[in-house]
Amino acid sequence: MLIEVLLVEDSPGDIRPVQEAFLDASKRIHFRLASDGFEAMAFQRKEGIRENAPRPDFILLDLNLPRMDGREVLGLIKGDEAIKNVPAIILTTSSADEDIVKSYRLQAHCNLSRPEELNEFEAVVKSINGFWPNTATLPKDKESQ
Repeated sequence: MLIEVLLVEDSPGDIRPVQEAFLDASKRIHFRLASDGFEAMAFQRKEGIRENAPRPDFILLDLNLPRMDGREVLGLIKGDEAIKNVPAIILTTSSADEDIVKSYRLQAHCNLSRPEELNEFEAVVKSINGFWPNTATLPKDKESQ
């Protein structure tokens, strides 16, 4: 069974390492991409060209996004009954205490700082992959999320 992941990231240079690190750890991961908060919400709400998009098993969300930042996206997701149960994992370069506190207040499932070193970054991604799709129990009925 494939694990659907919505990766919300605006930097093409950060997308590929995430995908490669996940795929090295598991071939069951299937990524959907959103480059800003508006695209992420359209995907989640199945709006416009995203009307047939599958419900993600979990979201990897950067905080620093154009047009609508990750904090706003997280607040909208957790305030929407139809999508609030989708696990949201913050994966960002920010290690500011205020961002961490705000992420958890907005009901992020975890907040991970993205290391700059490639091998450390791969280790973080592999730890996410080891836990969320392989250890955590994700909702089976995606439509009831």
